[in-house]
Amino acid sequence: MKVGSYFQKDYETSRAVFRNHLDKVKSIWPNASLETVHIGKEENDNTIDIIRADATSEKDKVALLSSGEHGIEGYAGAACIHLFVEEYIQQLQPETTGICLVHAINPWGMRNFRRVTENNIDLNRNYIEEEGPLPIDVNKKYEKEKELFLPNGKIKDITSEQSRLFKTLTKALAKEGYANMKHAKSMGQYEFERGVYYGGKALEENAQYVRSLQKDLLEQYNQIVHMDWHTALGPSNELTMVVPPYEEQSEDELKSRYPLKNIMKFSDKKVVGDSNQHFYQIQEKHYPDKKLFSALFEFGTFGDDKKAELRELMTIVLENQLYWEGAEKNSNRNFILNEFREMFYPNDEVWQSDVMKEARKAMRVVLGAEKVLPSSVV
Repeated sequence: MKVGSYFQKDYETSRAVFRNHLDKVKSIWPNASLETVHIGKEENDNTIDIIRADATSEKDKVALLSSGEHGIEGYAGAACIHLFVEEYIQQLQPETTGICLVHAINPWGMRNFRRVTENNIDLNRNYIEEEGPLPIDVNKKYEKEKELFLPNGKIKDITSEQSRLFKTLTKALAKEGYANMKHAKSMGQYEFERGVYYGGKALEENAQYVRSLQKDLLEQYNQIVHMDWHTALGPSNELTMVVPPYEEQSEDELKSRYPLKNIMKFSDKKVVGDSNQHFYQIQEKHYPDKKLFSALFEFGTFGDDKKAELRELMTIVLENQLYWEGAEKNSNRNFILNEFREMFYPNDEVWQSDVMKEARKAMRVVLGAEKVLPSSVV
């Protein structure tokens, strides 16, 4: 297949392509099924779609591939799942190995080319505890610099807005320092509903479903290998594997076991409400005898230097402001939306080709190390 055929132009086409994978999956797992979970108002036809193919004899291992937790990032994730179906499922052992493929955890965001849900919630900050309300008083550093992160009126002129944001950011950096500003940005916040990186005050139905799926797979299988596909973070056109702190292997051990160029293990002090981290928490608490490896696989776009970080932050803030307040000029609106698209789903053949190349390597390395793929394929 040509590389471009893996990357779809809209949510409905991507969903249709994903649903059509079922026939190929059923040729290996005859009892495979497609589950459709409606999210939000049913008349909007936003769904999480899951192809589940359980091992036919003994439920030993399962490969879980998920996409679209951050809406617009689901297009690259769907392309990776498509690649997995085309090139790798034939190599698995269906008697002992199952697969679970998840399309568009955040279908509203994917349909509307936004990163968040229709409630402005960053789903990957929405997994806090197994029970109980989400925290409110979490990110004091964010609150101190809320002028930077909250929408500030209709966009009249993009150059003026960029200048204002740059001055606000420069002032915040001088006051709080670079490390504290990164902390404020990445940790997530639970107070400002119209602000960026909002984790919500209650569990989204998307997150409720994912949590139930995590528990079900842990209950059913001895070993779960989870590859969760994302975009934006890391060096341009390269893949970065991001591992939660609950994973027992150190960063050096991870680099030795999985020979990928970019591997990062984050700290729970920097991120709250991450879905992969929640996966490890419930495994540790309820299924300590089960084996789990769960990581994010990020395809970089802007880059990973400070200039790129500034561009990313301004893009996130401006897109949020545009959504809530609008813009006076179509040219400003188009500039912001194009910049947002370039950050999360570039319309670039070279980037798409690199995504496929990097995804192939990641699948061979990770699924091979976890013995999901036979050594002959790796």
